[in-house]
Amino acid sequence: MGRKGFKDLIVWQKAKDLAVAIYKLSGGGDLGRDFGLRDQIRRSAVSIAGNLAEGDERDTDKEAVHSFYIAKGSLAELQSQILIAYEIGYLKKEVYENISADYSELGKVIGKLIKYRRGAMKAGNRQEAIGL
Repeated sequence: MGRKGFKDLIVWQKAKDLAVAIYKLSGGGDLGRDFGLRDQIRRSAVSIAGNLAEGDERDTDKEAVHSFYIAKGSLAELQSQILIAYEIGYLKKEVYENISADYSELGKVIGKLIKYRRGAMKAGNRQEAIGL
């Protein structure tokens, strides 16, 4: 049996898990009371998973790659916002480092997905991306 959609993509699962972790992390403490930064961090995290799902459901590789690049941009936004939260004292060093490792890994996997789908565009065909 083949893939059933975006939920089977490991990259989407990692992005969804990161978004869930961000929601849990941002629910309390100083970050939880800073509504502006908290909400922006949450929007960025959710946007990553959302754009990966949207891209996977697009009809063409070109449209998919566009959505994947948007997801990568949202990941960069999240990195910036998490760094700010850390530097103003909202996050402990260990928490910041764990999240940093998560989005660093996610960025690599998104990059591989983009490379794969761009290759499919050039080849004029599309095969399943095992493990992405």
